[in-house]
Amino acid sequence: MNAARLLPLAVACPLLGAALLTVVGRWLPRAGADAFALVCAAGQLALLGWLTWVTGGAGRTVSWVGGWTPVRGRSVGIVLAADGLGLGMAVLVAVLVLAALGYAWRYFEEPEHAGGHGGAFPALVLLFEAGATGFALTGDLFNAFVFFELMGVAAYALTGYRVEEPRPLQGALAFAVTGSLAGYLALLGIGLLYARTGELAFARIGQELAHRPAGALVAVAGALIACAMLVKAAAVPFHFWLPDAHAEAPTPVCLLLSGVMVELGLYGLLRVYGAVFAGPGGIPPHVLRGTLLAAGAVTALAGALLCWQQRHLKRLLAYSTVGHMGLFLCGAGLLTAEGTAGTALYVAGHAGAKGALFSLVGVLLDRHASVDEHGLYGRARDMPLAGLLFAAGALALAGMPPFGTGLGKSVVEHAAHEEPWLLVLFTLVPAVTAGAVLRAGARVFAGAGTPPKERHSGAETTGSGEEPEVRDPRRPVPWPMPVVTVLLLAACLAVGLVRPLADRAAAAAAAFVDHTAYVSAVTGTRAGPGAAAPVPEVSWTAAGIGLGLLSAALAVALAAGALWGPAVPGRPARAVRGGLEAVDRTLVLAVRRQHSGHIGDYVAWLMAGLAALTAVFTLWG
Repeated sequence: MNAARLLPLAVACPLLGAALLTVVGRWLPRAGADAFALVCAAGQLALLGWLTWVTGGAGRTVSWVGGWTPVRGRSVGIVLAADGLGLGMAVLVAVLVLAALGYAWRYFEEPEHAGGHGGAFPALVLLFEAGATGFALTGDLFNAFVFFELMGVAAYALTGYRVEEPRPLQGALAFAVTGSLAGYLALLGIGLLYARTGELAFARIGQELAHRPAGALVAVAGALIACAMLVKAAAVPFHFWLPDAHAEAPTPVCLLLSGVMVELGLYGLLRVYGAVFAGPGGIPPHVLRGTLLAAGAVTALAGALLCWQQRHLKRLLAYSTVGHMGLFLCGAGLLTAEGTAGTALYVAGHAGAKGALFSLVGVLLDRHASVDEHGLYGRARDMPLAGLLFAAGALALAGMPPFGTGLGKSVVEHAAHEEPWLLVLFTLVPAVTAGAVLRAGARVFAGAGTPPKERHSGAETTGSGEEPEVRDPRRPVPWPMPVVTVLLLAACLAVGLVRPLADRAAAAAAAFVDHTAYVSAVTGTRAGPGAAAPVPEVSWTAAGIGLGLLSAALAVALAAGALWGPAVPGRPARAVRGGLEAVDRTLVLAVRRQHSGHIGDYVAWLMAGLAALTAVFTLWG
């Protein structure tokens, strides 16, 4: 069977499922709507798995939808161009959608939630899947914008799904305003490129720019599109929407936002740069490399710092995502096949670990109507299995072998051997974020450490008094919730242990950075001169294992210090505590005050980031 003919079905299937649920969902019981959505998601995963198998890690499948192929080098049709990395992202989307729908099985209080339409939630999830899959597979710049917005609109609606409550509505509004503004910036950049080249397909724009001198117009267009992608990727200073959205979105939605949506922003940036701007008329590689490394370092450090200070568990995990997103930016910013392969494995492992942790926080919110680390102190002692899974997820975030996060971290560290500061960053940031998760888990599930005292360093959201997502605390925890948690952690382990997955990632990364071969495959022209990137060796190394164990040990030490450090007597202990409090009163408070919750402030930071990107791309390039 021709894979190219089936490629459009990867976008059409979830769209059709969402449409059917929208029409007939009002007459279906909630269980029926959920079952139908699960069947659609499972079929989508099977289709994408088959396409991935047929395409191969280093292969490409190109489909001009409707048969509108280029004529005399000019194209007007919609092109889908699937390679190993794009299909891998689509498969990750399908896996997390299936996990979110399974987790949400009979999850909400009443079948007539959200305006009396039992199929609204699964329909929105399938709509999100269609947009995310199309974004991962498209080879057309305008349709990338369309799928970008489709994914975003579904995510805004899912974030504010409990529309009768003010806080989810506020979080969704902040998310929607910043996301929509990013979309408008992307559209403006696309318009500039279309005016310059008369083309919309990635490969054709790249070909046209390669025969023209570089100029300010291309640099500005690149800055506008990069800004839009970095907003979706939650890079500093474009990240403000993410903690607000995660704090208020239903737990199944957090699996999608944190596990795949922000990562698609980075994927989109790399795809557009490689196919459009990597040629002589685009943006020099050293400009993108420096931008991603600088933005990644700032994002990683800010995310780790804010994660450590949180007691609202959803916000804690959200800032952990920001910190790890910074690491992904640095790994991808190396612009090498090895760095790309390591980042891909890191992303896949992180999706499993973070999805498991969010699902466990959902259980706590279900049982105790709170996600406040202090307020939940010792209240989950009757859930030892959940506590063990929470600790395992935290160690996975630290990059501890043999989790997939550890393998991805190890490969990126090996790729960054010429940048020693990156090794320090990749050791400390996972340790701090995992230490915060371990600290919270030990307090909540074991009542460990000294009882926390109420202490506020400025405006702070604690997470106490939250509305439970399942409003009958007398019922037992629905069985899909722990099952999904275990399966996600098992998937994180599989990324680190199943060698064929690593080999596929290596081959896909080598093909992804081979921009000449991509253009040749899409346009049907003969590839020009130039050696293809060699397939990197992706495996565990002694140094990678050692650094992973070091990060895990530091995480445990940081958690222990937070739990029992305040009780340690003596002048040295008091001096350390005094120093930490001074940092909390100055640096941390200054950073946290920027997260005001005011949309105007977030838009101002977005504009400042856009100005910085434009200056860098225009002057440095």
